[in-house]
Amino acid sequence: MKALYNYLKEVAFAFVSLANGLLLTLKYFVTPWKSIITENYPDNRNNPSVADEFAGEVILIHDENNEHKCTACTLCQLACPNNSIQIISKQVETEDGKKKKVLDKWVYHLEMCTFCKQCIDACPQDAIKMTNSYELSCFDRSTLTKILNQPGSKLKEKPKVTAKVQE
Repeated sequence: MKALYNYLKEVAFAFVSLANGLLLTLKYFVTPWKSIITENYPDNRNNPSVADEFAGEVILIHDENNEHKCTACTLCQLACPNNSIQIISKQVETEDGKKKKVLDKWVYHLEMCTFCKQCIDACPQDAIKMTNSYELSCFDRSTLTKILNQPGSKLKEKPKVTAKVQE
């Protein structure tokens, strides 16, 4: 008897849920001008309403002097779950004879990216960020592999701190 009661209760709940959905659909059908929730994308291409949290593509931030903050630590590459980031570095010798690792190429495979932002969170220098660009489709897959460091770019030098000697 209890099983029959539970069955009838679930059937009644299903009809109530169906009625709620139909009433919501009827509300949108009767008053469509009050709640426009879609965009006319091809017509409204220049001014879409894209949320600030939208994850488009990864970029390497450069300043006006063509300098970036990437130290080629490869933490973003390690954090990427599907290996869409490839950091290629080289060893250079500094003036004082020490060897230093320098960024050679920052390769980004957009076709493999899941836009999870784990690389952004892993970067200790805040050298990369996600843009709001949403038009990422193309006809040639080879255009989706991008080298993010600009030609001739270099690492931004940290300001040297000098200690004041008190007399």
